[in-house]
Amino acid sequence: MSRLAKRPISLPAQTELTVSGGLITVKGPKGTLTRAANRLVSVEVTPEGVQVSAKGSTIESRATVGTYASHVRNMLEGVTKGYSKKLLVEGVGFKWDVQGKVLNLSLGFSHPVKMAIPEGLTVVAEKNALTITGFDKEAVGQFAANVRAQKKPEPYKGKGIRYDGEVIRRKQGKKTS
Repeated sequence: MSRLAKRPISLPAQTELTVSGGLITVKGPKGTLTRAANRLVSVEVTPEGVQVSAKGSTIESRATVGTYASHVRNMLEGVTKGYSKKLLVEGVGFKWDVQGKVLNLSLGFSHPVKMAIPEGLTVVAEKNALTITGFDKEAVGQFAANVRAQKKPEPYKGKGIRYDGEVIRRKQGKKTS
């Protein structure tokens, strides 16, 4: 069994977790998150906190317990603190700007790339930095990955979109004789 699921998860102040009809719902100051509960896992709210446990003793149920414990922790942290990812762009003429709910990217293609910003996310564009914030960890990470996939950093000059703190291994270019 997972070590993550052995101890109860403490409920922060101003948050409320309910389990009903196969749905786990977490309400907090930043918003509300809902996730479908797995049939192999039971989630119970106790006075000590939230207890995630396996319904059976199969290998699959024991493996799923830790995953759902992490999901509940992420949901609780998201509605109280929120999540953010920062992306950096490098390259001559590479830029981005936000117009309403659309992110416009100029990445050296013959056309501008327009991406719709998902509901619940806030995107702030500075000169070469893009900050994506929201209370759903999966939505923030997925949108950041989709933006990065438009122009991945290349290993020779390092041009492209990368995460803040990501290290790009550089390759030596072609040698002249």
